[in-house]
Amino acid sequence: MTKNLILLVSAAALMTACASKPEVVEQEPEPVAAAPIFTPEPEPKPVMQAPVQQQTVVQAPDPNLPVPGSVADFIYQAGGDARVYFGYNQYNLTPSAMDNLRAQAAWLKQYDSVNAVIEGNADERGTREYNLALGARRAESVKSFLVGQGVASRRLTTVSYGKERPIDGRSSESGWARNRNGHTNVMNGAVG
Repeated sequence: MTKNLILLVSAAALMTACASKPEVVEQEPEPVAAAPIFTPEPEPKPVMQAPVQQQTVVQAPDPNLPVPGSVADFIYQAGGDARVYFGYNQYNLTPSAMDNLRAQAAWLKQYDSVNAVIEGNADERGTREYNLALGARRAESVKSFLVGQGVASRRLTTVSYGKERPIDGRSSESGWARNRNGHTNVMNGAVG
C-alpha cells in the first residue's frame, strides 16, 4: 500500500501544482537601444604649406638673334626684309607684301616709340616725274596698310625716291624687280 500511497500523494501534488496559478514574476522590459545619431566626422584642417617658390630660369640671349628693339630685330621680325616689292607699274600690295607688313606692324606696335619713313622706289624705266609719282603711291600704299594694322599714322612719314636710289644696279628684269619696292626705314627710337 505504501506504493499506492506514494502514487496517490504524487498525483495529488501534481494536480495541486497544475490547478494553482503560477506566480508571474514581472520583469522589467529590456531597454531598446536608441538609434545612433549620425555625426559626420569633422574634415581635417588643411595643412598650410609654404608656397613653392618658382625658380626663374634666365636664359642667356641667343647670340645669333638680334637685340630686341633694334633695326636688325625689326628686319628679322619682318621676315628678313624691311622692303615689300611691287609689280611693274603697280602700287597694290601682293599677299606676300601684306604678310611682311603685318609682321612690321606687330613690331612697330610693340616698340611704340619708334618712328619710320616709308620710302617708295621705282625701277629705271620711265620718266623721272612718272617714277616719283609711282614711288609716292607705293609709299602711301605701305603706310595705309600699316595704319590699318594699328600703327599710329603720326609715327609714319612717306617719301618717294622714284628711280633715284636703286638697290640693284642691273638693267634686267631681276634688277628692276628688286628696285620696285616700298622700304620701311626705322628711324629714331630703335635700340642700338
